[in-house]
Amino acid sequence: MSSLATPIRKNDSVIVITGKDRGKRGRVLKVLPVRNRLIVEGVNMIKRHTKPNPGKQVKGGIVAREASMHASNVQLVCPECGVQTRVGHKLLGDGRKVRICRKCEGVVDK
Repeated sequence: MSSLATPIRKNDSVIVITGKDRGKRGRVLKVLPVRNRLIVEGVNMIKRHTKPNPGKQVKGGIVAREASMHASNVQLVCPECGVQTRVGHKLLGDGRKVRICRKCEGVVDK
């Protein structure tokens, strides 16, 4: 099974463009490239019923946490211009390949 390449990486700021959480912004906590899915902070919240486990110090009850969502449902927010944008790639003079904003041509990678 080959992994799919997504232009969004961990700690990127994204905005949800479709679904029940449309318009929400958040930081990417985890990328699941094989399934082409992401976990975004504060978005796609689900309630999980957990059973108490005293051996692992786990309290029982209903816990709200983030579920994964498909990478096509979010768009990257450019750190320079602050708007949602598509991602391009560019080779710099020192040989590095970086992601760029398609609207302001700014470098997304630090």
